[in-house]
Amino acid sequence: MDTQGTVILTRDVEAALVPAGTGVVLKRGEKAQVTQSLGGSYTVVVRGNMFRIEEKNGDALGFQVASRSEESTGKARPLDIVEQDAWNQLKTCYDPEIPVNIVDLGLVYSCRLAPVERKDSYRAEVKMTLTAPGCGMGPALAEDVREKLMSIAEIGEAQVEVVWDPPWNQSMLSEAARLKLGIY
Repeated sequence: MDTQGTVILTRDVEAALVPAGTGVVLKRGEKAQVTQSLGGSYTVVVRGNMFRIEEKNGDALGFQVASRSEESTGKARPLDIVEQDAWNQLKTCYDPEIPVNIVDLGLVYSCRLAPVERKDSYRAEVKMTLTAPGCGMGPALAEDVREKLMSIAEIGEAQVEVVWDPPWNQSMLSEAARLKLGIY
């Protein structure tokens, strides 16, 4: 959900300066304008600067942080179902400046699952890119992808590689992204 409004930080909170990706601590009591709340992460403007706050720190903004269940049913699910879950999780990752998920932006080039030693466990290998090579948010987005994949019970390992070939361009946008962004 795209939520906008002004909130007062309820505690000191770690954030990343957008687009540089530099880590900072925003102080309790500061006013933050929430400009985007998609996929669990939050984009806020504080003192004229844009920051990304991770899902786990949403309580500092007054949002309820959802707990993730990592319980396994003990019953193996087919690989194609786990792969679909992986792609669904990737669709919950958002660029902090663009209200479109990274899959529809065309930033995810591949997501492959391979069996690992433990029975019914997989290693997820993702190759993705960014809209611009100089974007400092790459490590934060890659970590968001890794964490969301690791929330799937059958995924025991996740590796995310940011690549630059082929370079991203607007032709990689899905039809849904084009409609959302008004690009025809």
